[in-house]
Amino acid sequence: MKKKILLDIDEVFCFLGYLELVNEFLNTNYKIDDFDDYYIDEVAIPEDKKEEFYKFASTKDQYANPVILPGAINAISILSKYYDIYPCSDCRNPFDLKNSGRIFKSKFEMLYRFIPEDVIPVKNYIFTGAKNICVGDVQIDDLVSNLNPNIKVKILFPSYHNKKVSDEKLKKLGIIRAGYDYHTGWQEVLNILLKPELTKINKGKSY
Repeated sequence: MKKKILLDIDEVFCFLGYLELVNEFLNTNYKIDDFDDYYIDEVAIPEDKKEEFYKFASTKDQYANPVILPGAINAISILSKYYDIYPCSDCRNPFDLKNSGRIFKSKFEMLYRFIPEDVIPVKNYIFTGAKNICVGDVQIDDLVSNLNPNIKVKILFPSYHNKKVSDEKLKKLGIIRAGYDYHTGWQEVLNILLKPELTKINKGKSY
């Protein structure tokens, strides 16, 4: 039986179009590397403009034109030969909960569009804000707080907002850092997960 990977989507598989919405709203030209805070809107949008921005953003499809991270599709295709992969991702907008259903739809359609069914079948999609209840053999996420301490192999995917997380903290939590640069993050993930001791097929049951 193949081992199971729980795979985060936002900032791991792709950058959604949120920054583009910020730039369109403010008429700016921010780049993702201009930020080191996870919540870009908290930094970029003036307080007196936030309500207007959230209304503006609620009319847009943030997954219409995502930026797929370098090497993501190829790496996932390779990993699918050795692991069962489960996209595990939140779809809530905390500022517009009642309309969050459209995010579920957009994210589903984006995954279906970019990842072939024989690589990750649709039945494997997990949309939840409670990642702590999901278990597997491997978890990949860009937020330390999302990584389940009960999962054996926990990988922090490099992103603009987690560069300052100390190696000491990660070691204490048993988390492996997949480098510091999201441009090469997927190659680092392959280096970690294609080790023979991880890819061998379990004779017993996996999670």
